[in-house]
This record gives sequence, structure tokens and C-alpha cells, in this order.
Amino acid sequence: MGDIVILGGNSHPELVKMICDNLGVHPSRVQLGKFSNGETSISVSESVREKDVYVIQSGCGHVNDSFMELLILISACKTASASRVTAVMPYFCYSRQPDIPYTAKGAPLISKVKESGAINGKEAQSPLNSTLMTHRPGEDSRFKSLDTAIRATANTMDQHRSHSGTNLKNVASFSRIPMIPGGKEAGSARADAGELFNSQNAGYKLWVAQAGTLIANLLTTAGADHVITMDLHDPQFQGFFDIPVDNLYCQPIAQNYIQHCIPNYKEAVVVSPDAGGAKRATAIADSLKLSFALIHKERRSQLLKGPPTTTGLPMASKPLVTTFNSAEMHPSSSNSKYVQTTMLVGDVRNKVCILVDDLVDTSYTITRAAKLLKDQGATKVYAIVTHGIFSGDALSRISQSCIDKLIVSNSVPQQETIEYLGKENVDILDVSRVFAEAIRRIHNGESISMLFEHGW
Repeated sequence: MGDIVILGGNSHPELVKMICDNLGVHPSRVQLGKFSNGETSISVSESVREKDVYVIQSGCGHVNDSFMELLILISACKTASASRVTAVMPYFCYSRQPDIPYTAKGAPLISKVKESGAINGKEAQSPLNSTLMTHRPGEDSRFKSLDTAIRATANTMDQHRSHSGTNLKNVASFSRIPMIPGGKEAGSARADAGELFNSQNAGYKLWVAQAGTLIANLLTTAGADHVITMDLHDPQFQGFFDIPVDNLYCQPIAQNYIQHCIPNYKEAVVVSPDAGGAKRATAIADSLKLSFALIHKERRSQLLKGPPTTTGLPMASKPLVTTFNSAEMHPSSSNSKYVQTTMLVGDVRNKVCILVDDLVDTSYTITRAAKLLKDQGATKVYAIVTHGIFSGDALSRISQSCIDKLIVSNSVPQQETIEYLGKENVDILDVSRVFAEAIRRIHNGESISMLFEHGW
């Protein structure tokens, strides 16, 4: 492997050294630094002309700085006439983006509406009746045509406006589109966001910019010919790229840990903390012939979904919630438009539970799942995580949770995790051998499909 060059960034130097040790090569010398104004400074000290270059950089720590380092390293190698440049990203940053706005602590913003109380000093009137239409306006309807229905609706709104003595713009909207309340909460993100997205902006659908295509274009524009990563949060993220992307799996390593390190694992239950990770958890459960359980969490609107201007059946004032083996329900307050339910599908009583997740950032989901399992009678809860980001006060939340032992891979540095939780409460899964074998096989033109099933 004389024509291979391994370059490492500042995000995870320990993993770079371990990968090089497994390959039997030395990491190439590269000087990484910053100018006084914060710009990234990089100098490659070895020739990479006509070499097969692998740049190892995990998307952790100061994510934007790490990603910029990666882009500059790739561009420098490509400019220096490297034959092929492969970006090795154990944790691929920006691959997980929420669909709705979140607070600074990672909790979703849930809209609130005023269902009772006073508006402008007067008692709030009942909302406009919203009903469900089951047929078109015709001979059997009190609306003989569409124009008649529109005029009748307009008259109803005028009457409501005159009776309430207030402009409809000042009345809390009953739109089903999620919106951020305008309440002034000191020290929270809602106070600022509420000025932009309040009840007056009910027609504007909240959204979060998805950076997947941008990140893929940046890597390819910098000159990356290939990408190697592990456990993408969404496997469809590979479709953003026009270059080959090898998505390795931590599943074989997790299975090996379960078989050798969890006593009486055959009596355990593999649990997915949310519906999105069900496929990942079932793959491990099926491979080890274990039982499977699923925790399903959803927020249901208290308003029955239907066409906005209709006639017929009135909307239900209370949500219709049906749970199977229901474990926990979070009823909304009197002024909330949503009710949150948590359902456990499966039997975990008097059993050891193995929570399996690909990524833990704020740890809200996994700690709530552990509490739910203990409430349902689980004797012990293990949490196996591929990428442990643990931002903010996530480690504090885990230490106070019902998780008995945390098992996390070293795709992201975990020194702080071990120091905070203690060595006896944390086990590290080494992924360096998997990445080293993937690099060796790709360099020699061999297939890496066996790594998907058996690991290394």
C-alpha cells in the first residue's frame, strides 16, 4: 500500500491514529491551524501526486470548522494532482435536520391557542363551527351552488365579527398549521420567534431549511471522488450525491457486543425509541432471534382533520386517542391545540431492554424511552448508540435517567462521556477496524459488501 496517503483533521485524531495502526501505515504530515481572524490554515507536508488519498474527518466538535477543514484538505489534495480523494466521515454532519422548529435545548415548539379566557377585555366567543362535508352542494343541500356557499360563509364571518366586537385578525387562529406562540418567555427562544410566527401568520407553514443538497455539492465541488461514512440518519441522503457513497453499518459490532457482553441476552428485548429507527432495531432483533418492541410518539391535533369550509358533522372537541399497551400519555393543557401520546408496542415486563439508536444529540428521546420502559416493568435498560453527540446538558440528562449502561461507538470522541458518566457505566465500540478494512478494500478494488453483514 505504498501509494496510499492518510490525512486526518482535528476533529478526531485518536480515531485517525487507530485506523492507520490497523492499516499498518503512518498518517501523513499536515499542519492545521487558524489565522488571527479565524480563517482555517492548512499545509500538506508530503507529496500526494498520483496517490490514493483518504481524508478522515468526523463531523463533530465545532462542526462548521471541521467541515471547512475537510473541504480545504480535499481541494488541496486535488490541486496537488492526487489521483483520487476519498472523504472518510465516520459521523456525517448535516445529515439529520428536524422538520419543525426546535428550541435551543432541542425540544420541539408546540403551538398554543386560546380556547377560553378574555380577548381584549371581553369573554371569548366560541370559534366558528368547522364541519365535515360528505357530499357536493346540490339539490339535497341548503347550498344550491358554489357561489351560494361562498356568500353564506362570508355572511357567517361578518356576523361573527360584529357579535364579537373584535377583528378576526386578533382572534387566535384555529388553523391546523403548526405555529410558534407569541408569548413572552424570558430567556427562551419562543419570545423572539413569537414575534415572527404568531397567530397572525397562521397561513405561513413553518419549515426548516434542509442542507443535504448543499453539503453534497460542497464536497463534490471541493474535489471528493468518494465518500465513506457510517449509519447515516437517513439512508436516502446518499441520493444527494453524484459520486459513490459507502454507508457502513455499526450493526455487526452492536450484535457482537450483545452476544458477548449482555448476560442472558436471549431473554432480552430490542427496543426502538421511535418509529424512525424501527428498521434498524428489527434487523438486530431478527439476526439474534430476539423479541422486539417499539415506542411510538406522536402529537395529534385536537381538531378533526377535514376540509376547511364544509357542512355536516361538527368537529370533535377532544382528540380520539387509541393506544395499544399504552404506557404514557401527555394530555395537552387547556390552551393547547395538540395532545402528545407515547405508546409502547410489545411486552417488556421483567425483561432486559436494549435500546438501539443511530444518533443521540440532546438525549430527550432516549431518556424518555428508558423511563417508559422502566415504568412498564423492565429490569434493566441498555442503550446502544452509534453516534453519541451529547450536546448541551445531554450527559447530565443521561446520568439522571433510567439508563443503566450506555454503549456508544468512537465515531465521535467520547473522553468527556467516560469522565462524566464513569467507566463502569460506559462501554465504547471500536469502529476503527471497520473503516480501516473498508479503506483497504476500496484501495485494492475489492468488494466491501461483507462489512455490511459481518463487520470486521
